Amino acid sequence: MSEKKFQPVLGLWDGTMIVAGSMIGSGIFIVSADILRNVGSPGWLVAVWLITGFMTITAAVSYGELSGMFPKAGGQYVYLKEAYNPLMGFLYGWSFFAVIQTATIAAVGVAFARFTAYLVPWVGENNKLFESGSFSISAAQLTSILIIIILTYINTRGVKEGKTIQSVFTISKLIALFGLIVFGFILVKQNYWDENWKLGLKSMQDLGEGGAGKVPTGWTEIGGVALLGAIAASMTGSLFSSDAWNNVTFIAGEIKNPKRNIGLSLFLGTLIVTVLYVTANLMYIYVLPLNEIAYPKADRLAIAAANQIFGDSGKMVIAVLIMVSTFGCINGLVLAGARVYYTMANDGLFFKKAKDLNANAVPEWALWAQCIVASLLCLSGEYGSLLDMISFVVVIFYTLTIAGIFILRKKQPKTERPYKAFGYPFLPGLYILMGTAFCVLLIIYKPGYTWPGLIITLIGIPLYYIAVNRRKA
Repeated sequence: MSEKKFQPVLGLWDGTMIVAGSMIGSGIFIVSADILRNVGSPGWLVAVWLITGFMTITAAVSYGELSGMFPKAGGQYVYLKEAYNPLMGFLYGWSFFAVIQTATIAAVGVAFARFTAYLVPWVGENNKLFESGSFSISAAQLTSILIIIILTYINTRGVKEGKTIQSVFTISKLIALFGLIVFGFILVKQNYWDENWKLGLKSMQDLGEGGAGKVPTGWTEIGGVALLGAIAASMTGSLFSSDAWNNVTFIAGEIKNPKRNIGLSLFLGTLIVTVLYVTANLMYIYVLPLNEIAYPKADRLAIAAANQIFGDSGKMVIAVLIMVSTFGCINGLVLAGARVYYTMANDGLFFKKAKDLNANAVPEWALWAQCIVASLLCLSGEYGSLLDMISFVVVIFYTLTIAGIFILRKKQPKTERPYKAFGYPFLPGLYILMGTAFCVLLIIYKPGYTWPGLIITLIGIPLYYIAVNRRKA
């Protein structure tokens, strides 16, 4: 074990900022376009975000019980290990390192570069710095790598530096996003609210060109199981936009009074973001005709909305907002992720160097290892595809973790539970049903979103036994 220990310097405010800041990246500004193309009406667009918000908050308040039972670094990895076995914990940790956390860092990093290109065109994706056959490196990829390196370095200087950046950038983007929503309802000269809502909860797919509030051409009305499949496909985007809320559980060793503050920060952070996400979509419905929500230029929905609100300057307003949003999001992801690898290393299931804390009491080697994998994913250009593939696995692990609450109540009935899962057993049980339904629907209707992520996870089985044998040796 390392001689140095984590320093508990983060309070409830810091924890809430990490939850909210890690959740809000670029998704809310983009993915609603794809959701509307899947479900075809404002009613179902809002419903998808409400379902996602309900699942997220339910999972967060359920995790409060687990965080109170095991208030130490590692979070979900620890919960799965305790509820099931070390292999289950390792499969999560391996998937987390191989793609869940690192691909998210890469994707958000490239989103930062894409919108920076509105202000500095040189850093855009169209500026190819190197090309060889089908492989190329753009200025956007290098910019994203540079941002990941900078934030990794800052976080090696100590958790206080990371928390300062997190608080400043999270507050900035919360205020800016809230302001965008308010200005959308106040300043827009022409609104499409009544026209759009004429479609209500009519569900359809493959929207074509049409007028506001009119049934677009080229659509196919859907219902029943087809609608359920469309909702599941839509939720890969909304769940990605709402993910990373559990990052605060990874840094439990640096939270003051973790038994209380982690559970509270999970609830407060997810509630704030869910309210913002739902109201942002109501704003989109107010300021844009339905076909422009479904088919904005390059899927940059927020820019289309901002142009309606602020005119030609709207593009720059959103570019700055997304730069602030993604910068803070990357910082939260970088800060929290390395603590999982640290805990795995202490269990003898990861590289030994990952358990070393530097003079600033942070796992510097683990931070740089995470940085390298995220940077390689930036160069590969496959981060977006990987995130689609891994959404299935992420929800499986969330579902298994919440099922772990039921298991641990039987396995460890005497373990102190300073906070018990809200609505137990109904709400945790409902999440398990909803998470299972989401995964089954993806298997049926979007199998390409399922098996690649599952393969990545299952590769961890032989890796686990190799690690166990080396530990014994």
